[in-house]
Amino acid sequence: QVQLVESGGGLVQAGGSLRLSCAASGRTFSTFFNIGWLRQAPGKEREFVATISWGGAITEYADSVKGRFFISRDNANNTVYLQMNNLKSEDTAVYYCAADRDMRPFYSVTPRYWGQGTRVTVTS
Repeated sequence: QVQLVESGGGLVQAGGSLRLSCAASGRTFSTFFNIGWLRQAPGKEREFVATISWGGAITEYADSVKGRFFISRDNANNTVYLQMNNLKSEDTAVYYCAADRDMRPFYSVTPRYWGQGTRVTVTS
């Protein structure tokens, strides 16, 4: 079992930046658990944002955030980060941290473990 707690959401103006954090506990965090960020905008389905492999060597991003968002992890502190730059109004959503031993479930929005989410609101 893996417990995930997100933080860092809030209100930001378009063009600004935020850094989300995902603190993990439970089973050994770095033991083959890939971590991802997914989001759900108002009135829309959840979608994949970014994922990072358990060792940090592989990162993948949705086309909509490439070049603006950056995912990283600190296994020593059981934390994953999502640095979000040049935020746009369409980035407004609840952002969820998730974990899975396989990276493929992130693309289908079906990873095994989920956090409760943190809200990001981008104002124009």
